Amino acid sequence: MKKLTFVTGNSNKLKEFLAIVNGSEETSTVGDYEIVCQSVDLPELQGSIDTVVIHKAKSAADLISGPVIVEDTCLGFDALNDLPGPYIKWFLKSIGLEGLNKMLEGFENKSAKAYCTFGYCEGPGENVKLFQGITEGKIVTPRGPTKFGWDPIFQPLGFNQTFAEMDNATKNSISHRFKAVEKLRFFLLES
Repeated sequence: MKKLTFVTGNSNKLKEFLAIVNGSEETSTVGDYEIVCQSVDLPELQGSIDTVVIHKAKSAADLISGPVIVEDTCLGFDALNDLPGPYIKWFLKSIGLEGLNKMLEGFENKSAKAYCTFGYCEGPGENVKLFQGITEGKIVTPRGPTKFGWDPIFQPLGFNQTFAEMDNATKNSISHRFKAVEKLRFFLLES
């Protein structure tokens, strides 16, 4: 069994990852890999989604000295050319859910895309493989529990609930993270 470190300080991300990849938060293996979690303070690079994830994965692989996966989640407003994008964490922290919603007040177009990109790096000096999932939706007034980032303001296309209002099974079957994890899972099982 090979150890694969999921570099995140967000326990909710790990739980969702395990639930999607294994159908259970309790099972921490994928194929020949044992998934372990470690929080590592990585420098926050500015740039495109791919640039940010590649940098995070290479930095994490250097610090861990072994195989890692990193994840970056973005929320892009169509009216703002995909901003806040990879900076959603900082926007959310600075202006909150209401502030994010107010950013679109002057626009008729409330559509948005949720992005999840995983980066896999075998170790120091290795290339990074990217796995991305995208879910289209719209920005709405906050609804539902506020325990998981911007979920209360994102309503996926074809649904009348925000991610925050959905039960975990429904969210985990349609989300941007689900789509990215499925691609990563396939890669890990084939490796």
